[in-house]
Amino acid sequence: MTGRWLTILGVGEDGALSSAARASIDAATAIFGGARHLALLGPTKAAQRPWPSPFALGVAEVMERRGAPTVVLASGDPFFYGVGSTLAEKIARDEIFCLPAPSTFALVAARLAWSQQDCVLLSLHGRAFERVTPHLQPGRRLIALSWDETTPARLAEHLIARGFGRSVLHVLENLGGPRERIRSAAAAEFAFQDISPLNAVAVELIADADARVIPLTPGLPDEWFEHDGQLTKREVRAVTLSGLAPKKGERLWDIGAGAGSIAIEWMLADPANRAVAIERDETRASRIARNAAALGVPDLEILRGAAPAALAGLEPPDAIFIGGGGRDAIEAAWAALPGGGRIVVNAVTLETQALLSDLFAARGGDLVEVRIAKARAVGGFHALDPAMAVLQWRGQKP
Repeated sequence: MTGRWLTILGVGEDGALSSAARASIDAATAIFGGARHLALLGPTKAAQRPWPSPFALGVAEVMERRGAPTVVLASGDPFFYGVGSTLAEKIARDEIFCLPAPSTFALVAARLAWSQQDCVLLSLHGRAFERVTPHLQPGRRLIALSWDETTPARLAEHLIARGFGRSVLHVLENLGGPRERIRSAAAAEFAFQDISPLNAVAVELIADADARVIPLTPGLPDEWFEHDGQLTKREVRAVTLSGLAPKKGERLWDIGAGAGSIAIEWMLADPANRAVAIERDETRASRIARNAAALGVPDLEILRGAAPAALAGLEPPDAIFIGGGGRDAIEAAWAALPGGGRIVVNAVTLETQALLSDLFAARGGDLVEVRIAKARAVGGFHALDPAMAVLQWRGQKP
């Protein structure tokens, strides 16, 4: 047993530390942290080691010191979008002692007198900016860690483009220190200059009548996707997502992804969900990337290729969707599915429908026909115009 050799200390903007934190620093033989944090300490007996670039090199250095008294400095709460979580992936919890400071989220909520548990808490620091999009819901409050001084203006522009120009942005700079400053403005009137790189943004979301709000249920409007006709249509998509039954943190293979609509809506079901869109056509693959960014899931993995060859070496999925494919692709997908995994295959051609009937007979599951008809004008009247029927097989691996 090595004991608690690693101490992770949360540091506020003012650099104030408790007596327990000071005792850990005095006992350490090495102190890791950002240049700003180390400067707040002043001289120490232990060697001070600024984080190198890339950051992973610094984590490796910490690991090499296993058993020796070591301190890591972090902003605020090290386990809230902080370095603590990164280190805990590699170091056992009984080797770590943490003394957190108030997180930026806590400070923002305190300054604005907001109920923190009712806010959406996001980090735009080192993460794709577009991930904010699904959280733009009328009446919601959002607190986001900024990447740098450009984040507030960029967020204001994004809100205007999505029909949330009346939303109120609060820019909170250097929280907890002598240079703390809070300014507020509507997104449509945002013009702040000289913003500190150390800032957070809080937003009171107000939607215009024409705001683009991503619904909380599956089945986004077809026109929200850029496509060339290869798109699982809205109503069929909602039924398909119901069959796939996404759960938090699960991974989907979308084989023959077309416009990527199934993979995108799978990821929208929960921020922790992952998906890989497998598409052989280069133009369509590029289109999937644009759709994913526009709809707030820029982390969608896109793989150029065709099944079954493209499936080799992929991380196993929890569920698979095939929007129409031959026997080889379906059999390869079934073979790759772990026990308990789900598969949904849609078919419109008689040949593929016959294949799904065979699969249903051999492997059970559910065989469902989906028929959709929409009203269209017929002279001065209207009639229901049926779309092509979709046969859907849903299976679960034993």
